[in-house]
Amino acid sequence: MKYLVDAAKMKAIDEYTSNMLGIPSLVLMEKAAMAIVELIRSKITRNDRILAVCGTGNNGGDGIATVRMLKGLGYNADVLIIGDEKRATDQTKQQLFIARNLDVKVYNNVKVSEYTVIIDAIFGIGLSKPVVGVFEQIIESINTCDNKVFSVDIPSGIHADNGKVMNIAVKADYTITFGVNKIGLVLYPGCEYAGEILVADIGFPKKAIEYVKPSVFYYEKEDLTRLPLRKNYSNKGTFGKVLIIAGSRNMSGACYLSAKAACRTGAGLVKVLTVEDNRSIIQSLLPEAILSTYDPSNLKNKLEVDRIIQELKWATSIVIGPGIGISAASDHLLDIVLNHTNVPIVIDADAITMLAGKSQYISKDNEKECYCDIDLPENVVVTPHLKEMSRLLDCEVFNVKENLLPVTVNAVKGKRYVLALKDARTIVSDGVHSYINLSGNNGMATAGAGDVLTGIIAAMLAQGMDRFDATALSVYVHGLAGDKAIESKSVYSLIASDIIEALPLVLHE
Repeated sequence: MKYLVDAAKMKAIDEYTSNMLGIPSLVLMEKAAMAIVELIRSKITRNDRILAVCGTGNNGGDGIATVRMLKGLGYNADVLIIGDEKRATDQTKQQLFIARNLDVKVYNNVKVSEYTVIIDAIFGIGLSKPVVGVFEQIIESINTCDNKVFSVDIPSGIHADNGKVMNIAVKADYTITFGVNKIGLVLYPGCEYAGEILVADIGFPKKAIEYVKPSVFYYEKEDLTRLPLRKNYSNKGTFGKVLIIAGSRNMSGACYLSAKAACRTGAGLVKVLTVEDNRSIIQSLLPEAILSTYDPSNLKNKLEVDRIIQELKWATSIVIGPGIGISAASDHLLDIVLNHTNVPIVIDADAITMLAGKSQYISKDNEKECYCDIDLPENVVVTPHLKEMSRLLDCEVFNVKENLLPVTVNAVKGKRYVLALKDARTIVSDGVHSYINLSGNNGMATAGAGDVLTGIIAAMLAQGMDRFDATALSVYVHGLAGDKAIESKSVYSLIASDIIEALPLVLHE
């Protein structure tokens, strides 16, 4: 698990390190420059001409120190200062003083095209307003030249909190960021400007990072150790019972994909509760699953409802929604599930659309940025994509897309349920902690991929994982399976069942 921070938290880490722990900021700047030098030397040759394009903030100081060190190692490296040098920070003024004493060339105007390597040190993570004027011009010149570009901490022009482009931004080949990765480097479109990202340890003590209490994180492959433990002395009941309530007439695929994904993720028993029309299809495609059916035209019959309630009592986790359709019967079925079980429920797909119309859970809140307040039972995990989330909040998809992290966090803050907002960067939050997923690829933008994720989450829940942990890890595993699948399938030909078939390979690792 690795933390992600916004500009305010990173500034707090920096200040705590210098002001409270006594490590001078100039020492941190020197160590940052050393890390940049190490990266650059591994990617260039002695024949390259290097130009550090530096602003007057501390980001510029990092760039100036880097050039001085490269110059000392025999590289052809110069500095271009953008902005009023008199307004530079004290540390950057100190770096300029040292650089000039060591005969580093410092220009106020030079052609970027005359250099083969650019060190982008114009703006750091504090940028909060659009880039205009001479700064816009220099970034445009960097982007139009055929240079190898290294950005210091973050590509200039990218907002560190949300990844937005502030009018224009440097398109880097490499970004070296310091101490803790930044939220704006992993969200779109910022991640597409950052190139390859290296998080460098420049000496921020663990105590300083813990001081700010980071609440956003991402997983890496070593986090697969978080998978539920498998006891040697066990039986199929040990690993949970997943009930998949899914499918409708002519819609058998969603329940099949969700159920098979649950089987492949370690659930001991998987039962599909669907309409009679799907019996032969599910039994032939997935003999490992138990099958039970219900009559959607008979859900007002007490005997039929009681039979469904008995199915709910059997389960240790429940899925409702994939392919059940939008109908009065499906809406009634969702009510039965929400009112008659305390085990974890994953609400997905059509069930989310019907949930949006339930006033006992969704209410108007004109004080919020988005218009509706979502208050679901504490046993619920809800997994909307952007359009479904906009229905829940009664706002435009654009509002959700442009504010992924705050929309997700605000929706669950002070509540009891878990939300997984599905996008190219899926975000999972319980209102206290938030996970941003970095696994997966654009081949997974395919029908049924969400049904697969739902099954994975249900299997993790059935095996006893906490709702937030299960959802975050499931999203990560789902993305890893998609990444594994395209090794042989490609992003063009990937289908949802390929993700399922890759799960054993990912879980084996």
